Amino acid sequence: MGWSRISVLPIMMAVVLQGTALAATVQPTVNLKDAHVDELAVKVSSYGGKLLLSDSPETVPADGIMYQDVVKGDTRLFFHHVNGTTQPKKIVVLLENATDEFAHVTVSRYGLGGPSEDYLEVGKKVQRDYVEGGEVYLVEVPSGESRSLISSLDTTVVKPNMLVNGMFDFSTDQPVRVKVMMMPVDADIQAFAATAKVLPPDAGQYRLRGTFEGKDRLVVPQQPYDANLHRVAGITLADNKLDPYVTGIDATDGTHTTNYGNYGIVYKVFMSSMANGKMSCYLNPQGGQYAGWIGAEYRHQDEYAVATPANQTSFGTTTDESAYIGTYEGGKSVWLTFSPPGASNLPIRFVIEPTK
Repeated sequence: MGWSRISVLPIMMAVVLQGTALAATVQPTVNLKDAHVDELAVKVSSYGGKLLLSDSPETVPADGIMYQDVVKGDTRLFFHHVNGTTQPKKIVVLLENATDEFAHVTVSRYGLGGPSEDYLEVGKKVQRDYVEGGEVYLVEVPSGESRSLISSLDTTVVKPNMLVNGMFDFSTDQPVRVKVMMMPVDADIQAFAATAKVLPPDAGQYRLRGTFEGKDRLVVPQQPYDANLHRVAGITLADNKLDPYVTGIDATDGTHTTNYGNYGIVYKVFMSSMANGKMSCYLNPQGGQYAGWIGAEYRHQDEYAVATPANQTSFGTTTDESAYIGTYEGGKSVWLTFSPPGASNLPIRFVIEPTK
């Protein structure tokens, strides 16, 4: 994913705060330069169906299949590819039904970004669309036939050096083969898929493609945040220490693989707290440039999406920067939805501080 050798694991992959119930007129800020941040101990549980990750080769050098696998049931596809040739191409996702039954594929939530050379903006758009949701749609695949998962990509021209990134949740009642492909602009998709070869992954340690069990993670603090004890506290995600990377199998050749960064994993974080005042929550990038969106649910009623950051595409030049998410009454239900955005650096940390 365009890795560079720094202390984090980057991936190649303005915006306003919407509707927060207790957002101040002037958004609060947290001083992380001088503050001591207590790491909250959390319990992390994986659940949900399969995650298909297609990001290797990230910069695709030739026509072919970047990733494929057969799935049934609850599935998420995260794909992230750049046209690495000198010619315009298409990047498409095909569903093939080799069973004797009609396959019904219900797409429940999704985000799509690109094609564009602004990789951070592409990754941020995907997270915005995914968090905000969209219209559910159905793809019907007759026995022995194939259909595109994302029909708009069938006619989208991807110029050289442009990125396409997508994150799609779907469920299928029959086994279907999912193929992520790059191909000539004027080629027939079904005819191309019939003879296309699987491309080799990126060379080196980071084989960022595979099939992984448990596409979602539940994060719950072992003890509620207590402003009288912790003052400024944090929950770190996607660092492979406090929050391990998920491992799986590259279905194209059976190789064991690791999702460095947990891209495509959706976290549900319960920000439990004691009923002693108000707390403000922030997102703090720990690894470099970051551009994403966060979903928030407060008191089981107010749901909204927050750009991180809100006033520019990305931030994270230093580890002291933060993006305000919201201010909440202690002891009330607060849930945050987070997923590592394509093109952003990891890890990240949610920061909590008491607010007068």
